[in-house]
Amino acid sequence: MATTAGTPGTPRVLRAMNDRAALDLLLEHGPLSRTRIGKLTGLSKPTASQLLARLEAAGLVLAGGTTEGRPGPGAQLYEVNPSAAYAAGLDVTPARVLAAVADVTGRTVGRYELPTPGRRPAVPVVQQVTDALDGAVKAAGLARSDVHRLVVGTPGAFDPGTGRLRYASHLPGWHSPALLDELAAALPMPVGYENDVNLAAVAEQRLGAARGHEDFVLLWNQEGLGAALVLGGRLHRGWTGGAGEVGFLPVPGAPLVRKVSRTGSGGFQELAGSQALAGLAREVGVTDVPSGPYPEAAAALVARAARTGDDPHRRLLQTYATRLATGLASLVSVLDPELVVLSGTSLVAGGEALRDLVRDELEELAASRPRLVVGDVTEHPVLRGALESALATTRDEVFDTSR
Repeated sequence: MATTAGTPGTPRVLRAMNDRAALDLLLEHGPLSRTRIGKLTGLSKPTASQLLARLEAAGLVLAGGTTEGRPGPGAQLYEVNPSAAYAAGLDVTPARVLAAVADVTGRTVGRYELPTPGRRPAVPVVQQVTDALDGAVKAAGLARSDVHRLVVGTPGAFDPGTGRLRYASHLPGWHSPALLDELAAALPMPVGYENDVNLAAVAEQRLGAARGHEDFVLLWNQEGLGAALVLGGRLHRGWTGGAGEVGFLPVPGAPLVRKVSRTGSGGFQELAGSQALAGLAREVGVTDVPSGPYPEAAAALVARAARTGDDPHRRLLQTYATRLATGLASLVSVLDPELVVLSGTSLVAGGEALRDLVRDELEELAASRPRLVVGDVTEHPVLRGALESALATTRDEVFDTSR
């Protein structure tokens, strides 16, 4: 009986595995010679030559420059063809939609920001998404049809059973049960949807402070307070996508918030969310509290407290750390993670000073001792995570040469 092309162990499948290994090495290390690829993959020189010729013919790699600094003629270098595929990501907040397009190597080639102020969207959500995507595509010099996959990051999560966006009552226009079908009809590429904090964790896991870690918690404090839970290397989303919505968590020190689905907030959010920092600062005697939108003003306040040595600012940073650790202790006690990443503008602004205070408080409140770090991906981490998520699926499809 004939063996099918997809059967494990067949020559086609083995070649495809070698092809993918070589492509991943080129993505990680940049341009490599045939000899270097052979050494890294364990392939013979003839087999490596055949592999590169095959990938070049498929449009997946390009022959670039040559090695320098050695006697004799330089060796030909190969790199992944950036234009082999493109992926896009969107970061959606109540104030704006930020879109970007990346080539298959991960380099951002186009970005566009669409302001969306107001409690009621003047422009339908489908048009917001397409306008933002088209702006990024145009900035990249591409067409919409060039994008292989799009991932959209939003607050909350789309319930897999109903298709409705949950846990994000503050995002106007995104709660229609028909929205996902409408977006699918308007866009030519497959579209994925993910919670914004989960995408920040994807960015940290692939590019930042959580690289190499299979179990970690990312605590996020920006427009809202949330967490991402990565267990065994995979995001834990829960039954309705609501895993990590820790802003709703009842905590000591804050009154019980009832009917949280209507109020859009809970005890931990009221205790330690960014919007609570201005009031906390006044309580501890800080007189020059910044004004303006609370995520930006809160980050400025925390940054100043971390670098200022007077008593009111020290009390502010210590009290904020205690409040953060109060909720974080519940997560650490249940999940026992290897690592906790502090992310979002209101946590990153505190830097190592805030991290150390949270760690010290957590050691008093929880039995386990995870390592605490400040997130490394600080420039649009949700957008970067959306791009990384879209690129992962795109590469799995485009780099599969077994078909």
